Amino acid sequence: MKDDSYDWAVLEASAQQPIHITSNALLLEYCARWQTLPMIALDTEFQRIDTFYPIPGLIQIADDQHCYLIDPLSIDDLSPLSQVFLNPAVLKIIHAGSEDLELFNHTLGVLPRPIFDTQLAAAFIGWGFTMGLQRLLEHALDIQIGKGETTSDWLKRPLSPEQEVYAALDVAYLPAICLMQKAELESHDRLSWFVEESEVALQTALDNDPDGREYYRRFSQMSGVSGFKLAALRDITMWREQQCRLRDTPRNWVLRNQTILSIINSWPRNSVELGRTDEIRHKVVREEGEAILAILENAYSRGDSEEITPINRPLPVFWNKRLKKLKAIARDVAGRLGIAQEILLRKKDLEALIRSGLDGQEYQLPDELSGWRREIIGLPLLAELKQFDKNG
Repeated sequence: MKDDSYDWAVLEASAQQPIHITSNALLLEYCARWQTLPMIALDTEFQRIDTFYPIPGLIQIADDQHCYLIDPLSIDDLSPLSQVFLNPAVLKIIHAGSEDLELFNHTLGVLPRPIFDTQLAAAFIGWGFTMGLQRLLEHALDIQIGKGETTSDWLKRPLSPEQEVYAALDVAYLPAICLMQKAELESHDRLSWFVEESEVALQTALDNDPDGREYYRRFSQMSGVSGFKLAALRDITMWREQQCRLRDTPRNWVLRNQTILSIINSWPRNSVELGRTDEIRHKVVREEGEAILAILENAYSRGDSEEITPINRPLPVFWNKRLKKLKAIARDVAGRLGIAQEILLRKKDLEALIRSGLDGQEYQLPDELSGWRREIIGLPLLAELKQFDKNG
């Protein structure tokens, strides 16, 4: 692939008059073309104000010649695009694409593979961590773009000319950025690291807990509560998750997290007591009260007999000093390699490593610190942990 095969200046000009795809026939025609290309750039505009799932308002694509605006409100068969997404020979370029991947997974039922996230790549080549598109373009191409349409209503038709140009420019520069970053990744022998991490991003985008059985573990402040309260927390959050998905309603519209905590802590036994719970809305008591009270009663009747995966407690205080030493190792390694420290060692991965040996067991690298991270940071961390144990 030649570096000039995707000219950002050509695509920038095309973004001023992007090609509109508003019918099944047109989508089929252009998808046939995209199937023959080495890569395309992707982005979406969506609305998620009063729904659980994002509502697609626009899908933007850039190839080697044009920028395109696909209107999902006018097209009822997106399957040709799904086939492009599934073609392993076509690289799909995104920027900070976690929400886009979620939308594709829900709307199309597939994820684009393989992907190249320019924000992730920037972390691997020392450009910066979590770089926004504006900062990325200024860094790489000395180009400035505005945020004028960030809060636009993307479900309203017709779209304004300003909206269309804004949306098209979001993909116009990505192919050129991808080529630059890919060259740097290869020159530093880090492309395999990036590919591995890209697969992790795809796995993260999958809906791996549709029933909400694990959602309760996000409530770190509830670590150490009694068994029946933990069961109630799990069951209420699971019930809320299922109801929100069924009704396509935001979680906070059914029960706020703080309201759930208030319910667990006050443990109401009837609707009157439930109505006195801090931060609860009358509508919730009226419409959801019976279900909530039934969950509490069921959790209490089971007592502490049920085995439930506990919520991790905070690490013991004496680990604070040790954590600083471990993070210093990561900072030194990241500085030597010229990559973002945050991509090298995440807080949750470090804690998982530490927790693996808290009960006197031998420390074990979690999956996230295996693979490309094993030699450069995983093993040095293990060595330091063993030194901690040796010194007491």
